[in-house]
Amino acid sequence: MAKDAPPRWDRRMQQRLARGEAAALGELYDRFASLVYSLAHRVLDDDAAADQITREVFGQVWEDPHAYDPKQGSLRSWVAALTHRQAVHRLRQSGSAELTDGGDGGRASEELEQKVRRASAAARADYIVTSMPAPLRAALELAYFQRRDYRQTAADLGVTEDEARRRLRLGLQLLSTANPPHQDGLSSPSGFGELRR
Repeated sequence: MAKDAPPRWDRRMQQRLARGEAAALGELYDRFASLVYSLAHRVLDDDAAADQITREVFGQVWEDPHAYDPKQGSLRSWVAALTHRQAVHRLRQSGSAELTDGGDGGRASEELEQKVRRASAAARADYIVTSMPAPLRAALELAYFQRRDYRQTAADLGVTEDEARRRLRLGLQLLSTANPPHQDGLSSPSGFGELRR
């Protein structure tokens, strides 16, 4: 898939950061801090560690804004990737420390990798949901959190049933990219099974 030129905001922000504009870092922080914190927290399940990762990510962006390659995608995606990489690294470090203290290294190592995969998939799903268009997100939130089927979702959103089904199907297709097919444990909201008809 060919990458389009990044939005002007991304290019201007990178240039401002490269010039050392502290106001640019503040603007970037205001825009992406909640994303960074929530992704880190999703992986680590620890407030203090998520705070630390947030500081580290913005520190890394400040120190090396040229590491962002606009040809590879948006600045938001790059910041999310940095966050994910840092958080997974921290999770592996803490898990490795526990392995050296424990006894059964093989089993514990396998459990750690499963934990990393689950946390990574959850963080990717969070990122996908926050990045998807508002109409898809609204449909998924109604179906998942309020347990609405596609008919109730259509009525709540004021759209046709076909449009509600389309939004839910597309939203679920986007979400399915976060989880490998072998992972389970996520419950399906009511009405999602009806989308395949």
